[in-house]
Amino acid sequence: MFKDKILLITGGTGSFGNAVLKKFLNTDIQEIRIFSRDEKKQDDMRKLYQHPNLKFFIGDVRDIQSIHNAMYNVDYVFHAAALKQVPSCEFFPLEAVKTNILGTDNVLTAAIQAGVQKIICLSTDKAAYPVNAMGISKAMMEKTLIAKSRMVRQDQTLICGTRYGNVLASRGSVIPLFIEQIKSGKPLTITDPKMTRFMMTLDEAVELVLYAYHHAENGDIMVQKSPAAYIENLAQALLEIFQAQNSIQTIGTRHGEKLYEVLLTKEEAAKAIDMGNFYRIPADNRDLNYGKYLEEGSPKITLSNEYNSNNTKILTVAEIKEKLLKLPLLQEELQLWTGGKP
Repeated sequence: MFKDKILLITGGTGSFGNAVLKKFLNTDIQEIRIFSRDEKKQDDMRKLYQHPNLKFFIGDVRDIQSIHNAMYNVDYVFHAAALKQVPSCEFFPLEAVKTNILGTDNVLTAAIQAGVQKIICLSTDKAAYPVNAMGISKAMMEKTLIAKSRMVRQDQTLICGTRYGNVLASRGSVIPLFIEQIKSGKPLTITDPKMTRFMMTLDEAVELVLYAYHHAENGDIMVQKSPAAYIENLAQALLEIFQAQNSIQTIGTRHGEKLYEVLLTKEEAAKAIDMGNFYRIPADNRDLNYGKYLEEGSPKITLSNEYNSNNTKILTVAEIKEKLLKLPLLQEELQLWTGGKP
């Protein structure tokens, strides 16, 4: 589907960008462009892949001119650049605004001006009923892409988004922290034993983006149905995998954390289209006729339920272990831990 096409990935040196490269770099795609501000990570990636179809562009989504330079002749854009760490965004909220909201608007503007066919913006479950600065900035990112989608024809530039839960073993996630604590003999620190989180692999995150590529319409937000797990069970699963005796210590919730995460709000569930393993949330394309907002209600909202990490399938410890053992990071760490023994 990407034959002879040029794909640009913003924030492409991150976990998502690497997953896309492993899936597409050796296909008949013409070129994959990695756009990011970290020259060290770009250099590491260049040495790792050493592929003629892989190009690198130094820039920042906060600087629209640097995006213009990378956007020439691009067919598709996966917009993954973001500030993602909850505590960082909580203490420096304006930095989250500059990257996640204004940076997204820059990418969309540059993509439209360059005649890009499709652009898919990556969002997070924290954007649904947001309680922290990171989630609020991502919610505004979603509103920005929906507003921008109203300004262009679908046959000009299709703009859509994806929203997914925690990606297992991605940069800054809890699994690398737990593994490090196991290796150093420290207690595994959990915030709340009954806190639940969606469990998605990087391959599933890429699958969601590709599903959006095929099925989304202008302004849509696409959601993949995902199982979830209790944080305590996730820690226990890792202890059993590594056959470790570390204790589990509850330290309390961090700044801006929720007990469970929402992928589909009650209001979105009222209009979402169930597509099997996915939901499609159509854009609200009402105009500024305020009567539609203030006078015309919908009984569906009263009858619908949100889709969250407490009412989805909750994985058992055994099921968590099965999912974790498929992760390349965990396989590598386990090899090191056991000295290569099976």
